Amino acid sequence: MTHLPRRILYPFLLLLFHIFFSAIAFGSVLHEAGEEEFSEELLLRPLPDQKVLAHFHFETRAPSSLSDSYGRHHHLFPKAIAQLVQKFRVKEMELSFTQGRWNYDQWGGFDPIPSSNAKPPGVELWAVFDVPQYQVDASWKNLTHTLSGLFCASINFLESSTTYSAPEWSFQPSSGSLRYGTLPREAVCTENLTPWLKLLPCRDKTGLSVLMHRPSIYRGFYHSQRLHLKSSQFDSGGLESGIVLEQTLTVVLQPNSQSASKTYSIETKLQPSWSLSSIFGRKVTGRCVLAKSSNVYLQLERGLVTELENLRTENMISWADNMGSEGLRSNPGFELSVKPDRVFKEVNSVHSKSSSVLCEYSIVKYSDSEPFDLGLTWKLPAVWSCQQAPLHASRFLMGSGNERGAIAISLTSTELNEGFLGANTVEDSCKLQVDIFQVVPWYIKVYFHTLQVFVDGQPQGLTDVVEKMHVSPSEDKVSPGVMELVLKFPCGVKSATLTLEFDKGFLHIDEYPPDANQGFDIPSAVISFPNFLASTHYLEENSLTKTPMLSKFQEKSLVLSYTEVLLVPLTTPDFSMPYNVITITCTVFALYFGSLVNVLRRRVGEEERLLKNRAARKAGRLPQLLSKLSAKLRGKEWESPQSSSASSSFSSSKLMLKVVIVAGIAIFWQFYSK
Repeated sequence: MTHLPRRILYPFLLLLFHIFFSAIAFGSVLHEAGEEEFSEELLLRPLPDQKVLAHFHFETRAPSSLSDSYGRHHHLFPKAIAQLVQKFRVKEMELSFTQGRWNYDQWGGFDPIPSSNAKPPGVELWAVFDVPQYQVDASWKNLTHTLSGLFCASINFLESSTTYSAPEWSFQPSSGSLRYGTLPREAVCTENLTPWLKLLPCRDKTGLSVLMHRPSIYRGFYHSQRLHLKSSQFDSGGLESGIVLEQTLTVVLQPNSQSASKTYSIETKLQPSWSLSSIFGRKVTGRCVLAKSSNVYLQLERGLVTELENLRTENMISWADNMGSEGLRSNPGFELSVKPDRVFKEVNSVHSKSSSVLCEYSIVKYSDSEPFDLGLTWKLPAVWSCQQAPLHASRFLMGSGNERGAIAISLTSTELNEGFLGANTVEDSCKLQVDIFQVVPWYIKVYFHTLQVFVDGQPQGLTDVVEKMHVSPSEDKVSPGVMELVLKFPCGVKSATLTLEFDKGFLHIDEYPPDANQGFDIPSAVISFPNFLASTHYLEENSLTKTPMLSKFQEKSLVLSYTEVLLVPLTTPDFSMPYNVITITCTVFALYFGSLVNVLRRRVGEEERLLKNRAARKAGRLPQLLSKLSAKLRGKEWESPQSSSASSSFSSSKLMLKVVIVAGIAIFWQFYSK
């Protein structure tokens, strides 16, 4: 009886120790999980051309300790991305899938949204590596293969040196370890969006990602899914080392036009009313439980705020002075279905006399029983315009034929003179800097010495306009051609044009794509304006902490724009020739095998008997005389047709006929030749 309590006590003590250490380990895991952060936000913005911009912003942060080991468990940050950063030592990377082209005239160009999220059609990828210079290309190739399998796309085509380049200084961020590549013809579909959503902690099951209904997104005029990765764990001097993963989805949708009873003129057409359920087909039933913050924003641009101020027909005070949630909800231009939780007003707006307004809605208080469905109903027509970049860039081809041509880049002023950064009032010292980054495939042989610059229709000397230039000529089947320019134009410039002549090369038949007759694509050129920085500062009295989207708006991003993708027709071979060769070869084989089978299956004896009977019936005096004459000439005795074979008589007749014809021809030739 004395040993029984010990037998029970020892296992009990072991169980207590196990629970204690498990609790300590679980507490440490929770501590690490607390260091990971995830936030989800959605920005809605009405556009002047009766469309709606929806910008989803997801941000996931992880400390460097979570990416040091491959075996460590990740609670919020996707483990595949952490392993990718650790294996290839990626300092910064951006990958975008885009369908459509951003309309800079109607949707704006001087704004944090288009500056960071307006991307060229197809796939764009750039990455900066923290490896020695001789290992950069190998790391790039491995990265492209990994991303290709991760996002179910043809990114592995960028491994070839003919598809990527190494910018020196014009493309931001400039670094010797930077690689840049594009696939203009890559088709973007739901197979690319699904892996992108799997990187989110809640995927598309709960939270704001529920609104990403595939038919609603892909019927839009423009959609671009973007993944931006920045790692500071390789910087020894960094205090806040870790990984920041930013996922954005920018969509431009056309609301279902609700027929209004009032009619207006064409210039003042009533904007279509919309709601989340009408443009996405779904409502927000709550936030992602793993998200630190979940907010929806409605942004009114400066031009729209100015237009709403002009619509105050009955109000004695300015609408901007009554900027509270109640004043915004009952403004004369439109009506909101949900009262905003907070209203932000832009501060330090140096580019315009008016300030933009931002309404914030918190999703924490909404659930399945009370879903969030923000709606905007227009009461009066409003006409406004978005703020443009200083110059509108476009690109086109000149020339005709399949041998030569020219590339032209046109820059047109948008009359953005207010708030010019770093410019003096003196006209001679005021210069507008424009950086151009252009990649041309190797089969488009550009002659960079033919560069011409026209300012306001007048030709200019290169030394007067081009301040800095870096050219990397293309090498056949090895590398593309790269041109980097820094141009300085007068501040009052109205238009500028750059032209470059080129010749079209010839490709091997294996290098042509399946749809070669459609043409070949030249990637978009990147036009940036270093003197202009896009940022928006919002201030609210009771706001001490800023959400990731507000912090992103405050970051000074470089104003840039992408030109169109050029379609260049090349000389293509006659791809029908292989079909003709195959057809002729098959015909010859068919005739050969048909004749061979006919010979093998033929009954020789029966055919000879049939030929004899036919010869006997057709025998006459003329064949007999010919056969006798042939026998005399040969010195043989003549045999009757019944005793000789029909085949031999027939051949003899043909032989005699040939002999007679040849003899007649010889006599005729000898007679007339004399």
